[in-house]
Amino acid sequence: MDENGIAEILVDRALRIHKILGPGLLESSYEACLEYELTKAGLKTERQKGLPLKYGDVHLDCGYRVDLLVENKVIVEIKAVDALNDIHMAQVITYLKLSGCRLGFLINFNVRLMKHGLKRIVYGL
Repeated sequence: MDENGIAEILVDRALRIHKILGPGLLESSYEACLEYELTKAGLKTERQKGLPLKYGDVHLDCGYRVDLLVENKVIVEIKAVDALNDIHMAQVITYLKLSGCRLGFLINFNVRLMKHGLKRIVYGL
């Protein structure tokens, strides 16, 4: 499945979770529910996937942790905050750079309308 097919399922399932649970829960709750929904949809989903950092002779096997890695193609960073900031976008872009993935999503579940909490980020085209 390509990135756009994964994205379609991902957005649909995030909307479903938000409709059922609403805002106000911990990030880890939304993360677990989204992992469950994506796995149920038949997508390979890894939660808290270690992301190595390489810089010159420095190599950290697990420099960062990606909330969800879907089909080894799409990175998902989940938030439950009052508002998304530039640093949140920068975090996803950095994960995309380090992983070699081209598509990422920044999802803030702490919003009244989910369409205001979804950010699609494309890197390296």
